Amino acid sequence: MTKRYPPIEPFNSGMLEVSDGHSIYWEEVGHPEGTPAIYLHGGPGSGCGPGARRNFDPEAYRAILFDQRGCGRSLPLMSEPDADLSTNTTDHLIADIEALREHLNIDNWVVVGGSWGVTLGLVYAQRYPERVRAMVLGAVTTGTRREIDWITRDMGRVFPREWERFCALVPEAKQSGDITAAYARLLADPDPKIREQAALEWCRWEDTHVSLMPDWKPDPRYREPEFSLIFSRAVTHYWSHDCFLKDGELMVGINCIGDIPAVLIHGRWDISGPLDIALALHRAWPKSELCILEEAGHGGIGFPEAMTAALDKFRK
Repeated sequence: MTKRYPPIEPFNSGMLEVSDGHSIYWEEVGHPEGTPAIYLHGGPGSGCGPGARRNFDPEAYRAILFDQRGCGRSLPLMSEPDADLSTNTTDHLIADIEALREHLNIDNWVVVGGSWGVTLGLVYAQRYPERVRAMVLGAVTTGTRREIDWITRDMGRVFPREWERFCALVPEAKQSGDITAAYARLLADPDPKIREQAALEWCRWEDTHVSLMPDWKPDPRYREPEFSLIFSRAVTHYWSHDCFLKDGELMVGINCIGDIPAVLIHGRWDISGPLDIALALHRAWPKSELCILEEAGHGGIGFPEAMTAALDKFRK
């Protein structure tokens, strides 16, 4: 099995002013003359951690990581109840990626993403295929309403007691309403206790629906009040707006990237994002390779190593 690369510190970093008063944090790791790559984190709202740096061969890659609008080290954060979320959409994030590419004087790059980062990466590639030399996508998602309803409603059949608790804060949405929109309203409430409770329950559900994978452990970040609020607010904002995409848009547009080589990595135990999503994408994408990890879920056993091995294929 391919080993991950040792921990590494950035050789360059900064804040890039983009539109609408936002500034995004970015960093570069690896070799300044290496193959450019951009890493798109999940969530939305999780931010980039140092672990993602280790997927890139530091002698071969010039890897760029950044925190998407409103989270991580980017400013302003979504944790403020009066944050203007109208300037935080998929289109805004795509514009930020392009602004970062131009700022760093990069012509094209390998696009790498995990979970929500897969959806974002697919949107970017379909809009700017000439800027993408290859893709490595782990825990495949495509941002459809079916995927959102699966996690927030249909998974209640798998975890009925936990789902009852999840919905207890939003009884009006329990039967047929939009649970994500109801939570989004709670997370924007002026009462900090209401926001805190909503973030706690949302993140409790996030931990629940990934808990069937073999090596599952609760995510310690969900116990951090600011992280849990930013994360839950970002997810509910995007999901309540269908990720700001037309339903099925990414499958319709797959021909735009048919000639871009890609490795899709997915865990067989990924109950949150069932394997049929990755399989359908792979079958529609001639230049893609599908790697199914038998003991992984939405991450987990073998996932970092598989991401590293896939990236090694696209080194110079």
